[in-house]
Amino acid sequence: MSVEGVATAHPGDDVLPASIGGIATDRVREEAKPSQRPVWLVLARRKYEEPLAQVGTVTADTADMAVVFAQSIYDEHPWIEMVVAPRSSMRTVIGS
Repeated sequence: MSVEGVATAHPGDDVLPASIGGIATDRVREEAKPSQRPVWLVLARRKYEEPLAQVGTVTADTADMAVVFAQSIYDEHPWIEMVVAPRSSMRTVIGS
Protein backbone atom coordinates (compact mmCIF):
# COMPACT_ATOMS: atom_id res chain seq x y z
CA MET A 1 0.00 0.00 0.00
CA SER A 2 1.33 3.45 -0.78
CA VAL A 3 -0.05 6.92 -0.17
CA GLU A 4 -0.49 8.65 -3.50
CA GLY A 5 -0.82 12.31 -4.38
CA VAL A 6 0.67 13.82 -1.22
CA ALA A 7 1.38 17.48 -1.95
CA THR A 8 1.42 20.94 -0.46
CA ALA A 9 0.47 24.30 -1.85
CA HIS A 10 4.14 25.25 -2.23
CA PRO A 11 5.61 24.54 -5.69
CA GLY A 12 9.34 23.87 -5.87
CA ASP A 13 9.53 22.14 -2.50
CA ASP A 14 12.14 19.48 -1.76
CA VAL A 15 10.77 15.93 -1.60
CA LEU A 16 11.75 13.54 1.20
CA PRO A 17 10.96 9.80 1.52
CA ALA A 18 8.49 8.69 4.19
CA SER A 19 6.64 5.61 5.34
CA ILE A 20 3.41 4.64 7.02
CA GLY A 21 3.46 1.43 8.99
CA GLY A 22 6.89 0.59 7.60
CA ILE A 23 5.63 0.84 4.02
CA ALA A 24 7.12 3.63 1.90
CA THR A 25 4.76 6.39 0.87
CA ASP A 26 5.26 8.12 -2.45
CA ARG A 27 6.53 11.46 -1.16
CA VAL A 28 6.57 13.93 1.71
CA ARG A 29 6.93 17.54 0.67
CA GLU A 30 9.13 19.94 2.61
CA GLU A 31 9.26 23.64 1.93
CA ALA A 32 12.49 24.64 0.20
CA LYS A 33 12.32 28.37 0.84
CA PRO A 34 12.33 30.06 4.25
CA SER A 35 9.01 31.29 5.58
CA GLN A 36 8.22 34.03 8.06
CA ARG A 37 5.41 31.84 9.43
CA PRO A 38 5.97 28.80 11.68
CA VAL A 39 6.22 25.41 9.97
CA TRP A 40 3.92 22.65 11.24
CA LEU A 41 4.52 18.95 10.64
CA VAL A 42 1.45 17.07 9.43
CA LEU A 43 1.21 13.46 10.64
CA ALA A 44 -1.55 11.05 9.74
CA ARG A 45 -2.60 7.41 9.53
CA ARG A 46 -5.21 5.55 7.52
CA LYS A 47 -5.61 2.46 9.75
CA TYR A 48 -5.69 2.06 13.53
CA GLU A 49 -2.86 -0.48 13.46
CA GLU A 50 -0.54 1.92 11.58
CA PRO A 51 1.67 4.41 13.41
CA LEU A 52 1.38 8.12 12.70
CA ALA A 53 3.72 9.13 9.87
CA GLN A 54 4.64 12.50 8.46
CA VAL A 55 2.71 13.23 5.26
CA GLY A 56 3.91 16.79 4.80
CA THR A 57 4.13 20.28 6.27
CA VAL A 58 2.11 23.48 6.32
CA THR A 59 3.00 27.02 7.30
CA ALA A 60 0.59 28.92 9.52
CA ASP A 61 0.63 31.61 12.20
CA THR A 62 -1.54 29.63 14.65
CA ALA A 63 -2.35 26.01 15.49
CA ASP A 64 -5.96 26.55 14.42
CA MET A 65 -4.87 27.76 10.98
CA ALA A 66 -2.40 24.85 10.68
CA VAL A 67 -5.32 22.45 11.28
CA VAL A 68 -7.42 24.13 8.58
CA PHE A 69 -4.54 24.10 6.08
CA ALA A 70 -3.65 20.46 6.84
CA GLN A 71 -7.26 19.31 6.42
CA SER A 72 -7.65 21.13 3.11
CA ILE A 73 -4.26 20.20 1.60
CA TYR A 74 -4.07 16.55 2.72
CA ASP A 75 -7.69 15.55 2.12
CA GLU A 76 -7.06 13.01 -0.64
CA HIS A 77 -7.25 10.00 1.71
CA PRO A 78 -9.77 8.90 4.35
CA TRP A 79 -7.42 9.44 7.31
CA ILE A 80 -8.60 8.11 10.67
CA GLU A 81 -6.25 10.46 12.49
CA MET A 82 -4.32 13.58 11.52
CA VAL A 83 -2.30 15.84 13.82
CA VAL A 84 -0.14 18.92 13.41
CA ALA A 85 2.90 19.73 15.53
CA PRO A 86 5.12 22.79 15.41
CA ARG A 87 8.48 21.90 13.88
CA SER A 88 10.17 24.18 16.44
CA SER A 89 9.01 21.81 19.22
CA MET A 90 10.84 18.82 17.76
CA ARG A 91 13.96 17.77 19.67
CA THR A 92 16.69 15.39 18.52
CA VAL A 93 16.91 12.31 20.72
CA ILE A 94 19.61 10.45 18.81
CA GLY A 95 21.61 12.36 16.21
CA SER A 96 24.28 11.36 13.77
